[in-house]
Amino acid sequence: MAYRQIATSGIRAKNKVPKEKALQKIRHFCGYQERCHQEVKDRLYEMGLWKKDVDEIISHLIEDNYLNEERFAIQFAGGKFRMKQWGRVKIRFELKQRNISSYCIKKAMTEIEDEPYQRTLNDILSKKLLLLKGEKNVFIKKRKLQDYLLQKGFEADLIHAAIHNSI
Repeated sequence: MAYRQIATSGIRAKNKVPKEKALQKIRHFCGYQERCHQEVKDRLYEMGLWKKDVDEIISHLIEDNYLNEERFAIQFAGGKFRMKQWGRVKIRFELKQRNISSYCIKKAMTEIEDEPYQRTLNDILSKKLLLLKGEKNVFIKKRKLQDYLLQKGFEADLIHAAIHNSI
């Protein structure tokens, strides 16, 4: 009988963590840095918990303010902008990939101020322009600048205006 239960439950029986211990571990996981709901769910499923237990733990974390999607979105957007110099397009895409609500994404985007954003775009542009000094063909140079800034996640109209003003 015991063999039959283990065999039918599959891989979960091997590394299943009790619900109370999972809650303790996941609190530490969320306390270390801001997490989105999807990250926490994935981690709980990796611990071998079932959907019912995962939903209960998620609701406990929200009640205890360990998990807050809006707070995560704001910190994620600010961090990626300041540290990796990502543009709004790339940040928005990454937040959508993490199943963040559109309300929280809009809230996070408003936290990125226009003046520092434009200054960052211009700084990246001037640094990349220095690297392209050897390029003689102005059209190729503009194309390389545009491709690089699009890859960083900046808006096409802002890129066009910045390139037009710098070359």
